[in-house]
Amino acid sequence: MVRHCVKNGDGDGYSSEKDQSLRTGETGADIKYRAELRTIVNNDGNLVDVDMNGGDTFDPDSEEVRRVRWKVDKRLIPMLSLLYLCSFLDRVNIGNAKVANLETDLNLKPGVYNLALSIFFIGYVLGEIPANLMLKKIGPRRWVPMVMFSWGIVSMSMAGVKNGVGLIATRFFLGLAESGFAPGPVYIISLWYRRCEQALRLAVFFSAATVAGAFGGLLSYGISQLHGLLGLQAWQWIFLLEGLPTIICCFLAYTFLPDFPETSTFLTPEEKELNVERLRIDAGPATDNEFSWKQFWGVWRDWKLYGHMIIGLLHSVAFASLGLFVPSITLGFGFDRITTQIMTAPIYVFACLFTILLAVSSDRFSDRGYHAAFSTIVAAVGYMLLIILREYSVAARYVSLVICTCGVYSFVPVMLSWPSSNIGGHTKKGVALAIIISFVQIGGAAGGQLYRADDAPHYVRGHTISACVLLVDTFLILGFKQLLRRENRRRENLTPEEYEKECKESDMTDANPDFRFFE
Repeated sequence: MVRHCVKNGDGDGYSSEKDQSLRTGETGADIKYRAELRTIVNNDGNLVDVDMNGGDTFDPDSEEVRRVRWKVDKRLIPMLSLLYLCSFLDRVNIGNAKVANLETDLNLKPGVYNLALSIFFIGYVLGEIPANLMLKKIGPRRWVPMVMFSWGIVSMSMAGVKNGVGLIATRFFLGLAESGFAPGPVYIISLWYRRCEQALRLAVFFSAATVAGAFGGLLSYGISQLHGLLGLQAWQWIFLLEGLPTIICCFLAYTFLPDFPETSTFLTPEEKELNVERLRIDAGPATDNEFSWKQFWGVWRDWKLYGHMIIGLLHSVAFASLGLFVPSITLGFGFDRITTQIMTAPIYVFACLFTILLAVSSDRFSDRGYHAAFSTIVAAVGYMLLIILREYSVAARYVSLVICTCGVYSFVPVMLSWPSSNIGGHTKKGVALAIIISFVQIGGAAGGQLYRADDAPHYVRGHTISACVLLVDTFLILGFKQLLRRENRRRENLTPEEYEKECKESDMTDANPDFRFFE
Protein backbone atom coordinates (compact mmCIF):
# COMPACT_ATOMS: atom_id res chain seq x y z
CA MET A 1 0.00 0.00 0.00
CA VAL A 2 1.38 3.43 -0.97
CA ARG A 3 -0.20 6.70 0.13
CA HIS A 4 0.64 10.16 -1.18
CA CYS A 5 0.37 13.34 0.85
CA VAL A 6 0.05 16.13 -1.71
CA LYS A 7 1.51 19.35 -0.39
CA ASN A 8 1.19 21.87 -3.22
CA GLY A 9 -0.22 22.48 -6.64
CA ASP A 10 2.96 21.34 -8.39
CA GLY A 11 2.22 17.74 -7.53
CA ASP A 12 5.01 17.30 -5.00
CA GLY A 13 3.93 14.97 -2.26
CA TYR A 14 4.93 12.49 0.36
CA SER A 15 4.30 8.79 0.44
CA SER A 16 4.82 6.03 2.92
CA GLU A 17 5.23 2.28 2.31
CA LYS A 18 3.38 0.17 4.89
CA ASP A 19 6.39 -1.93 5.67
CA GLN A 20 8.25 -2.98 8.83
CA SER A 21 11.43 -1.29 7.65
CA LEU A 22 9.51 1.97 7.39
CA ARG A 23 8.16 1.67 10.92
CA THR A 24 11.64 1.35 12.37
CA GLY A 25 13.11 4.08 10.16
CA GLU A 26 16.12 1.85 9.55
CA THR A 27 17.21 2.99 6.13
CA GLY A 28 15.66 6.33 5.32
CA ALA A 29 12.10 5.29 5.96
CA ASP A 30 10.44 8.64 5.55
CA ILE A 31 10.82 9.52 1.91
CA LYS A 32 9.85 12.72 0.10
CA TYR A 33 8.73 12.04 -3.44
CA ARG A 34 8.53 14.14 -6.54
CA ALA A 35 5.61 13.51 -8.86
CA GLU A 36 7.09 10.54 -10.69
CA LEU A 37 8.95 8.80 -7.82
CA ARG A 38 7.85 5.81 -5.74
CA THR A 39 9.61 3.62 -3.18
CA ILE A 40 10.53 -0.02 -3.32
CA VAL A 41 12.72 -2.33 -1.26
CA ASN A 42 15.65 -3.76 -3.20
CA ASN A 43 17.15 -7.25 -2.88
CA ASP A 44 19.39 -6.14 -0.02
CA GLY A 45 16.45 -4.86 1.99
CA ASN A 46 17.35 -1.20 1.42
CA LEU A 47 14.87 1.48 0.40
CA VAL A 48 15.50 3.03 -3.01
CA ASP A 49 13.90 5.71 -5.19
CA VAL A 50 12.68 4.48 -8.56
CA ASP A 51 11.88 6.73 -11.51
CA MET A 52 8.61 5.38 -12.86
CA ASN A 53 9.41 6.88 -16.30
CA GLY A 54 12.23 4.40 -16.76
CA GLY A 55 15.13 6.23 -15.16
CA ASP A 56 17.79 4.81 -12.88
CA THR A 57 17.24 3.62 -9.36
CA PHE A 58 18.78 5.68 -6.54
CA ASP A 59 20.18 3.41 -3.85
CA PRO A 60 21.21 5.32 -0.69
CA ASP A 61 23.60 2.47 0.21
CA SER A 62 25.30 2.06 -3.16
CA GLU A 63 29.08 1.93 -3.52
CA GLU A 64 29.17 5.45 -4.95
CA VAL A 65 27.14 6.83 -2.06
CA ARG A 66 29.40 5.07 0.45
CA ARG A 67 32.43 6.62 -1.23
CA VAL A 68 30.96 10.11 -0.89
CA ARG A 69 29.96 9.43 2.71
CA TRP A 70 33.51 8.32 3.51
CA LYS A 71 34.82 11.55 2.00
CA VAL A 72 32.47 13.49 4.27
CA ASP A 73 33.58 11.36 7.22
CA LYS A 74 37.24 12.15 6.63
CA ARG A 75 36.59 15.88 6.38
CA LEU A 76 34.00 16.38 9.12
CA ILE A 77 34.38 13.88 11.96
CA PRO A 78 38.12 14.26 12.76
CA MET A 79 37.77 18.04 12.80
CA LEU A 80 34.69 18.03 15.04
CA SER A 81 36.36 15.49 17.34
CA LEU A 82 39.48 17.64 17.65
CA LEU A 83 37.41 20.71 18.45
CA TYR A 84 35.35 18.87 21.05
CA LEU A 85 38.52 17.51 22.62
CA CYS A 86 39.67 21.10 23.12
CA SER A 87 36.26 22.09 24.48
CA PHE A 88 35.98 19.24 26.95
CA LEU A 89 39.61 19.54 28.05
CA ASP A 90 39.20 23.23 28.85
CA ARG A 91 35.97 22.46 30.70
CA VAL A 92 37.19 19.68 32.99
CA ASN A 93 40.87 20.51 33.50
CA ILE A 94 39.84 22.34 36.67
CA GLY A 95 39.54 18.85 38.20
CA ASN A 96 43.21 18.18 37.43
CA ALA A 97 44.08 21.66 38.65
CA LYS A 98 42.41 20.85 41.97
CA VAL A 99 44.60 17.77 42.36
CA ALA A 100 47.56 20.10 41.64
CA ASN A 101 46.70 22.18 44.77
CA LEU A 102 44.46 24.84 43.21
CA GLU A 103 42.28 25.05 46.33
CA THR A 104 45.22 25.39 48.68
CA ASP A 105 47.06 28.03 46.66
CA LEU A 106 43.94 30.19 46.27
CA ASN A 107 42.93 29.60 49.90
CA LEU A 108 39.37 28.78 48.84
CA LYS A 109 36.68 28.66 51.48
CA PRO A 110 34.46 25.54 51.70
CA GLY A 111 31.95 25.38 48.86
CA VAL A 112 33.68 27.95 46.64
CA TYR A 113 35.25 25.31 44.38
CA ASN A 114 31.88 23.59 43.88
CA LEU A 115 30.25 26.94 43.13
CA ALA A 116 32.88 27.60 40.47
CA LEU A 117 32.02 24.26 38.89
CA SER A 118 28.30 24.96 38.84
CA ILE A 119 28.49 28.57 37.64
CA PHE A 120 30.02 27.30 34.41
CA PHE A 121 26.69 25.73 33.46
CA ILE A 122 24.76 28.95 34.11
CA GLY A 123 26.75 30.68 31.38
CA TYR A 124 26.27 27.59 29.23
CA VAL A 125 22.48 27.76 29.53
CA LEU A 126 22.30 31.47 28.67
CA GLY A 127 24.16 31.16 25.38
CA GLU A 128 22.87 27.92 23.80
CA ILE A 129 19.80 29.03 21.80
CA PRO A 130 21.27 32.30 20.42
CA ALA A 131 24.43 30.38 19.49
CA ASN A 132 22.59 27.78 17.42
CA LEU A 133 20.62 30.48 15.62
CA MET A 134 23.90 32.24 14.79
CA LEU A 135 25.36 28.95 13.61
CA LYS A 136 22.44 28.56 11.23
CA LYS A 137 22.72 32.17 10.05
CA ILE A 138 26.46 32.56 9.34
CA GLY A 139 27.57 28.93 9.02
CA PRO A 140 29.89 26.67 11.06
CA ARG A 141 33.06 27.67 9.21
CA ARG A 142 32.94 31.24 10.54
CA TRP A 143 30.98 30.87 13.78
CA VAL A 144 32.89 27.98 15.36
CA PRO A 145 36.39 29.59 15.11
CA MET A 146 35.01 32.79 16.66
CA VAL A 147 33.69 31.05 19.77
CA MET A 148 36.77 28.82 20.00
CA PHE A 149 39.07 31.83 20.14
CA SER A 150 36.87 33.32 22.87
CA TRP A 151 36.85 30.31 25.17
CA GLY A 152 40.56 29.64 24.55
CA ILE A 153 41.40 33.13 25.82
CA VAL A 154 39.15 32.71 28.87
CA SER A 155 40.62 29.27 29.64
CA MET A 156 44.18 30.56 29.58
CA SER A 157 43.23 33.58 31.69
CA MET A 158 42.24 31.23 34.52
CA ALA A 159 45.95 30.89 35.21
CA GLY A 160 45.90 34.48 36.47
CA VAL A 161 43.12 34.20 39.08
CA LYS A 162 44.11 35.19 42.60
CA ASN A 163 41.05 34.22 44.65
CA GLY A 164 37.69 32.49 44.64
CA VAL A 165 35.86 35.44 43.10
CA GLY A 166 38.20 35.43 40.12
CA LEU A 167 37.82 31.68 39.71
CA ILE A 168 34.01 31.91 39.75
CA ALA A 169 33.98 34.79 37.26
CA THR A 170 36.27 33.10 34.74
CA ARG A 171 34.32 29.84 34.96
CA PHE A 172 31.09 31.71 34.20
CA PHE A 173 32.56 33.34 31.10
CA LEU A 174 34.12 30.04 30.03
CA GLY A 175 30.65 28.47 30.08
CA LEU A 176 29.19 31.41 28.17
CA ALA A 177 31.90 31.13 25.49
CA GLU A 178 31.69 27.34 25.16
CA SER A 179 27.90 27.51 24.82
CA GLY A 180 28.49 28.87 21.34
CA PHE A 181 30.04 25.57 20.32
CA ALA A 182 28.17 22.96 22.34
CA PRO A 183 25.01 22.26 20.26
CA GLY A 184 26.78 22.94 16.98
CA PRO A 185 28.46 19.57 16.28
CA VAL A 186 25.26 17.63 17.01
CA TYR A 187 23.30 19.90 14.68
CA ILE A 188 25.99 19.69 11.97
CA ILE A 189 26.11 15.88 12.11
CA SER A 190 22.32 15.71 11.92
CA LEU A 191 22.43 17.73 8.69
CA TRP A 192 25.23 15.73 7.04
CA TYR A 193 24.14 12.16 7.85
CA ARG A 194 21.11 9.93 7.58
CA ARG A 195 19.37 9.12 10.84
CA CYS A 196 20.64 5.53 10.87
CA GLU A 197 24.22 6.85 10.57
CA GLN A 198 24.24 9.50 13.28
CA ALA A 199 24.79 7.58 16.52
CA LEU A 200 28.10 6.10 15.37
CA ARG A 201 29.39 9.47 14.13
CA LEU A 202 28.31 11.13 17.36
CA ALA A 203 30.08 8.38 19.29
CA VAL A 204 33.33 8.88 17.38
CA PHE A 205 32.96 12.63 17.84
CA PHE A 206 32.06 12.30 21.50
CA SER A 207 34.92 9.86 22.09
CA ALA A 208 37.03 12.99 22.04
CA ALA A 209 35.60 13.67 25.50
CA THR A 210 36.91 10.35 26.77
CA VAL A 211 40.22 10.95 25.02
CA ALA A 212 40.30 14.36 26.69
CA GLY A 213 39.83 12.65 30.05
CA ALA A 214 42.64 10.19 29.39
CA PHE A 215 44.90 12.68 27.66
CA GLY A 216 44.11 15.38 30.20
CA GLY A 217 45.27 13.23 33.08
CA LEU A 218 48.53 12.29 31.38
CA LEU A 219 49.08 15.83 30.15
CA SER A 220 48.43 17.24 33.59
CA TYR A 221 50.96 14.80 35.01
CA GLY A 222 53.59 16.05 32.57
CA ILE A 223 52.67 19.70 33.07
CA SER A 224 52.86 19.27 36.85
CA GLN A 225 56.59 18.76 36.44
CA LEU A 226 56.81 22.46 35.47
CA HIS A 227 55.80 23.47 38.99
CA GLY A 228 57.81 26.52 40.01
CA LEU A 229 59.06 27.35 36.51
CA LEU A 230 58.89 31.12 35.89
CA GLY A 231 57.33 31.43 39.31
CA LEU A 232 54.10 29.69 38.26
CA GLN A 233 52.33 26.90 40.13
CA ALA A 234 51.52 23.56 38.48
CA TRP A 235 47.79 24.36 38.19
CA GLN A 236 48.60 27.64 36.43
CA TRP A 237 50.66 25.79 33.83
CA ILE A 238 47.74 23.37 33.34
CA PHE A 239 45.38 26.20 32.42
CA LEU A 240 47.93 27.90 30.16
CA LEU A 241 49.17 24.91 28.21
CA GLU A 242 45.82 23.15 27.90
CA GLY A 243 44.11 26.33 26.69
CA LEU A 244 46.71 27.13 24.04
CA PRO A 245 45.71 24.30 21.61
CA THR A 246 42.20 25.79 21.42
CA ILE A 247 43.62 29.03 20.03
CA ILE A 248 45.64 27.11 17.44
CA CYS A 249 42.73 24.88 16.43
CA CYS A 250 40.40 27.78 15.74
CA PHE A 251 42.50 28.60 12.68
CA LEU A 252 42.33 24.96 11.55
CA ALA A 253 38.55 25.06 11.93
CA TYR A 254 38.29 28.11 9.70
CA THR A 255 40.36 26.34 7.03
CA PHE A 256 38.88 22.84 7.05
CA LEU A 257 35.42 22.87 8.66
CA PRO A 258 32.68 22.76 5.98
CA ASP A 259 29.40 24.61 6.15
CA PHE A 260 26.20 22.89 5.00
CA PRO A 261 25.73 20.01 2.52
CA GLU A 262 24.02 22.28 -0.01
CA THR A 263 26.92 24.79 0.01
CA SER A 264 29.93 22.52 0.57
CA THR A 265 33.01 23.18 -1.54
CA PHE A 266 35.16 20.12 -0.79
CA LEU A 267 32.80 17.86 -2.77
CA THR A 268 32.58 17.91 -6.56
CA PRO A 269 29.21 19.07 -7.99
CA GLU A 270 28.30 15.45 -8.73
CA GLU A 271 29.27 14.31 -5.23
CA LYS A 272 27.37 17.17 -3.65
CA GLU A 273 24.24 16.35 -5.62
CA LEU A 274 24.50 12.69 -4.65
CA ASN A 275 25.01 13.55 -0.99
CA VAL A 276 22.10 15.98 -0.88
CA GLU A 277 19.85 13.41 -2.57
CA ARG A 278 20.55 10.66 -0.06
CA LEU A 279 19.85 13.10 2.80
CA ARG A 280 16.62 14.22 1.10
CA ILE A 281 15.44 10.63 0.86
CA ASP A 282 16.12 9.98 4.53
CA ALA A 283 14.54 13.23 5.73
CA GLY A 284 11.19 12.41 4.16
CA PRO A 285 8.77 15.31 4.71
CA ALA A 286 11.36 17.24 6.76
CA THR A 287 13.54 18.49 3.91
CA ASP A 288 13.26 22.27 4.20
CA ASN A 289 16.46 24.20 4.84
CA GLU A 290 15.17 27.77 5.17
CA PHE A 291 14.66 29.62 8.42
CA SER A 292 11.05 29.36 9.57
CA TRP A 293 9.48 31.30 12.41
CA LYS A 294 6.63 28.80 12.35
CA GLN A 295 9.08 26.02 13.14
CA PHE A 296 10.82 28.20 15.74
CA TRP A 297 7.60 28.66 17.71
CA GLY A 298 6.24 25.22 16.86
CA VAL A 299 9.07 23.40 18.58
CA TRP A 300 7.81 24.64 21.95
CA ARG A 301 4.50 22.82 21.36
CA ASP A 302 6.16 19.49 20.56
CA TRP A 303 5.79 16.98 23.42
CA LYS A 304 8.90 15.11 22.29
CA LEU A 305 11.02 18.14 23.14
CA TYR A 306 10.10 17.93 26.82
CA GLY A 307 10.66 14.19 26.95
CA HIS A 308 14.20 14.58 25.62
CA MET A 309 14.81 17.51 27.97
CA ILE A 310 13.88 15.59 31.13
CA ILE A 311 15.77 12.44 30.09
CA GLY A 312 18.88 14.47 29.31
CA LEU A 313 18.58 16.54 32.48
CA LEU A 314 18.64 13.54 34.80
CA HIS A 315 21.58 11.96 33.04
CA SER A 316 23.59 15.19 33.05
CA VAL A 317 23.59 15.23 36.86
CA ALA A 318 25.77 12.12 36.79
CA PHE A 319 27.67 13.01 33.61
CA ALA A 320 28.79 16.47 34.71
CA SER A 321 29.77 15.40 38.22
CA LEU A 322 31.70 12.37 36.99
CA GLY A 323 33.64 14.36 34.39
CA LEU A 324 34.65 16.91 37.00
CA PHE A 325 35.37 14.56 39.89
CA VAL A 326 37.01 11.44 38.40
CA PRO A 327 40.44 12.75 39.56
CA SER A 328 39.10 13.38 43.09
CA ILE A 329 37.34 9.97 43.25
CA THR A 330 40.53 8.26 42.05
CA LEU A 331 42.58 10.20 44.59
CA GLY A 332 40.24 8.81 47.26
CA PHE A 333 41.40 5.28 46.38
CA GLY A 334 44.68 6.05 48.13
CA PHE A 335 46.93 7.07 45.24
CA ASP A 336 49.30 10.01 45.61
CA ARG A 337 48.57 13.14 43.59
CA ILE A 338 50.98 12.38 40.76
CA THR A 339 49.86 8.76 40.36
CA THR A 340 46.21 9.89 40.40
CA GLN A 341 46.76 11.94 37.24
CA ILE A 342 48.10 8.83 35.47
CA MET A 343 45.46 6.41 36.78
CA THR A 344 42.58 8.45 35.36
CA ALA A 345 43.71 7.68 31.79
CA PRO A 346 42.74 3.95 31.54
CA ILE A 347 39.26 4.73 32.86
CA TYR A 348 38.53 6.91 29.84
CA VAL A 349 40.12 4.47 27.38
CA PHE A 350 37.63 1.77 28.41
CA ALA A 351 34.77 4.31 28.30
CA CYS A 352 35.77 5.33 24.76
CA LEU A 353 35.67 1.75 23.46
CA PHE A 354 32.36 0.99 25.19
CA THR A 355 30.80 4.19 23.84
CA ILE A 356 31.67 3.36 20.23
CA LEU A 357 30.47 -0.25 20.53
CA LEU A 358 27.10 0.81 21.94
CA ALA A 359 26.64 3.41 19.21
CA VAL A 360 27.45 0.86 16.48
CA SER A 361 24.79 -1.42 17.93
CA SER A 362 22.30 1.45 18.18
CA ASP A 363 22.69 2.31 14.50
CA ARG A 364 22.77 -1.33 13.46
CA PHE A 365 19.41 -2.08 15.09
CA SER A 366 17.93 1.40 14.50
CA ASP A 367 17.17 1.63 18.19
CA ARG A 368 17.74 4.42 20.68
CA GLY A 369 15.53 3.66 23.69
CA TYR A 370 16.79 0.23 24.71
CA HIS A 371 20.41 1.23 24.18
CA ALA A 372 20.03 4.42 26.21
CA ALA A 373 18.36 2.45 29.03
CA PHE A 374 21.13 -0.14 28.94
CA SER A 375 23.79 2.52 29.41
CA THR A 376 22.00 4.10 32.38
CA ILE A 377 21.62 0.68 34.03
CA VAL A 378 25.35 -0.02 33.56
CA ALA A 379 26.20 3.36 35.09
CA ALA A 380 23.84 2.86 38.04
CA VAL A 381 25.39 -0.56 38.73
CA GLY A 382 28.83 1.06 38.71
CA TYR A 383 27.77 3.66 41.26
CA MET A 384 26.20 1.01 43.49
CA LEU A 385 29.40 -1.04 43.35
CA LEU A 386 31.41 2.03 44.39
CA ILE A 387 29.19 2.29 47.47
CA ILE A 388 29.09 -1.42 48.32
CA LEU A 389 32.82 -2.00 47.76
CA ARG A 390 34.06 1.20 49.37
CA GLU A 391 35.95 -0.73 52.08
CA TYR A 392 37.30 -3.36 49.69
CA SER A 393 40.50 -3.38 47.64
CA VAL A 394 41.65 -0.53 45.43
CA ALA A 395 41.31 -2.81 42.38
CA ALA A 396 37.63 -3.53 43.12
CA ARG A 397 36.82 0.15 43.51
CA TYR A 398 38.81 1.08 40.42
CA VAL A 399 36.95 -1.47 38.27
CA SER A 400 33.66 -0.13 39.68
CA LEU A 401 34.64 3.37 38.57
CA VAL A 402 35.47 2.04 35.09
CA ILE A 403 32.01 0.41 34.84
CA CYS A 404 30.37 3.60 36.03
CA THR A 405 32.26 5.76 33.51
CA CYS A 406 31.48 3.38 30.63
CA GLY A 407 27.77 3.62 31.35
CA VAL A 408 27.65 7.38 31.86
CA TYR A 409 29.65 8.29 28.77
CA SER A 410 28.11 5.75 26.37
CA PHE A 411 24.67 7.25 26.95
CA VAL A 412 25.55 10.60 25.40
CA PRO A 413 25.83 9.77 21.65
CA VAL A 414 22.66 7.69 21.78
CA MET A 415 20.81 10.44 23.61
CA LEU A 416 22.03 13.19 21.26
CA SER A 417 21.17 11.25 18.12
CA TRP A 418 17.65 10.54 19.38
CA PRO A 419 16.19 14.07 19.09
CA SER A 420 18.27 14.85 16.00
CA SER A 421 16.65 11.80 14.33
CA ASN A 422 13.11 12.56 15.46
CA ILE A 423 12.79 16.32 15.03
CA GLY A 424 12.48 17.42 11.41
CA GLY A 425 13.13 20.73 9.68
CA HIS A 426 16.41 22.70 9.84
CA THR A 427 15.03 25.47 12.02
CA LYS A 428 13.01 23.23 14.31
CA LYS A 429 15.87 20.78 14.73
CA GLY A 430 18.43 23.50 15.41
CA VAL A 431 16.28 25.26 17.99
CA ALA A 432 15.22 21.98 19.62
CA LEU A 433 18.81 20.75 20.01
CA ALA A 434 19.82 24.09 21.51
CA ILE A 435 16.90 24.00 23.96
CA ILE A 436 17.61 20.40 24.97
CA ILE A 437 21.35 20.85 25.43
CA SER A 438 20.79 24.15 27.23
CA PHE A 439 18.23 22.68 29.62
CA VAL A 440 20.44 19.66 30.26
CA GLN A 441 23.13 21.98 31.64
CA ILE A 442 20.91 22.67 34.65
CA GLY A 443 21.64 19.09 35.65
CA GLY A 444 25.31 19.89 35.19
CA ALA A 445 25.01 22.78 37.64
CA ALA A 446 23.46 20.41 40.17
CA GLY A 447 26.11 17.78 39.45
CA GLY A 448 28.84 20.22 40.44
CA GLN A 449 27.46 20.14 44.00
CA LEU A 450 27.31 16.36 44.51
CA TYR A 451 30.86 15.62 45.57
CA ARG A 452 31.75 17.71 48.59
CA ALA A 453 35.09 17.78 50.33
CA ASP A 454 33.57 16.54 53.59
CA ASP A 455 32.38 13.37 51.81
CA ALA A 456 35.89 12.29 50.83
CA PRO A 457 37.32 9.76 50.28
CA HIS A 458 34.29 7.50 49.56
CA TYR A 459 31.78 10.12 48.35
CA VAL A 460 28.80 7.92 49.25
CA ARG A 461 26.31 10.78 48.98
CA GLY A 462 27.38 11.69 45.45
CA HIS A 463 27.36 8.07 44.28
CA THR A 464 23.93 7.46 45.81
CA ILE A 465 22.31 10.50 44.20
CA SER A 466 23.82 9.64 40.80
CA ALA A 467 22.62 6.02 40.98
CA CYS A 468 19.10 7.10 41.93
CA VAL A 469 18.68 9.66 39.14
CA LEU A 470 20.00 7.16 36.59
CA LEU A 471 17.53 4.49 37.68
CA VAL A 472 14.66 6.97 37.43
CA ASP A 473 15.99 7.98 34.02
CA THR A 474 15.89 4.34 32.90
CA PHE A 475 12.14 4.10 33.52
CA LEU A 476 11.52 7.43 31.76
CA ILE A 477 13.53 6.30 28.72
CA LEU A 478 11.56 3.09 28.38
CA GLY A 479 8.28 4.95 28.78
CA PHE A 480 9.30 7.53 26.18
CA LYS A 481 10.21 4.77 23.75
CA GLN A 482 6.74 3.26 24.12
CA LEU A 483 5.11 6.63 23.40
CA LEU A 484 7.10 6.94 20.16
CA ARG A 485 6.19 3.39 19.19
CA ARG A 486 2.51 4.09 19.82
CA GLU A 487 2.65 7.22 17.66
CA ASN A 488 4.33 5.30 14.82
CA ARG A 489 1.59 2.68 14.96
CA ARG A 490 -1.11 5.34 15.07
CA ARG A 491 0.24 6.91 11.89
CA GLU A 492 0.40 3.54 10.15
CA ASN A 493 -3.24 2.84 10.94
CA LEU A 494 -4.75 6.18 9.91
CA THR A 495 -7.87 5.96 7.77
CA PRO A 496 -7.67 7.70 4.38
CA GLU A 497 -9.78 10.56 5.74
CA GLU A 498 -7.57 10.99 8.82
CA TYR A 499 -4.47 10.77 6.67
CA GLU A 500 -5.63 13.48 4.27
CA LYS A 501 -6.64 15.71 7.17
CA GLU A 502 -3.18 15.50 8.76
CA CYS A 503 -1.55 16.18 5.37
CA LYS A 504 -3.29 19.54 4.92
CA GLU A 505 -1.12 21.53 7.29
CA SER A 506 1.91 23.00 5.55
CA ASP A 507 5.44 23.05 6.95
CA MET A 508 4.67 20.03 9.14
CA THR A 509 8.15 18.48 9.26
CA ASP A 510 8.06 15.55 11.70
CA ALA A 511 4.33 16.11 12.32
CA ASN A 512 3.63 14.82 8.81
CA PRO A 513 1.87 11.43 8.91
CA ASP A 514 4.57 9.95 6.63
CA PHE A 515 7.31 10.67 9.17
CA ARG A 516 8.38 7.73 11.36
CA PHE A 517 10.23 8.15 14.63
CA PHE A 518 13.32 6.31 15.78
CA GLU A 519 12.17 4.53 18.92
